[in-house]
Amino acid sequence: MSTDIAKKEASALPNYAPASDIVEMEDGFHILLDMPGVGREDLVIDLKENEVTISGRSAYAAPEGAKLLHQEFAAGDYSRTFALSDAVDREKIKAVLKNGVLNLYLPKAEELKPRRIEIVSE
Repeated sequence: MSTDIAKKEASALPNYAPASDIVEMEDGFHILLDMPGVGREDLVIDLKENEVTISGRSAYAAPEGAKLLHQEFAAGDYSRTFALSDAVDREKIKAVLKNGVLNLYLPKAEELKPRRIEIVSE
């Protein structure tokens, strides 16, 4: 398959902005994204300056010899970009894909984590 044909086919897929939740916890932030049908090998997470972009592709092929009477499952591209604050430690970002949900963990930078100040006697 030539590169031009592959590009045409890729651009013909519908694009989706996956549903997301952003949760702040004591140790950091979690961005949860709904990525149905996207496998780990079809998922890309790019970090560029103050933005993180999550892209993925789902694939669905009807079973061989099947006659589709109605179709709502289909191949598609997912993409979502989030701005990051300076509160995020970019070196320790982690991602876990489980059951069609991506959990992108953005740990807080050490100097921004809450801490208790000890009171000393003079």
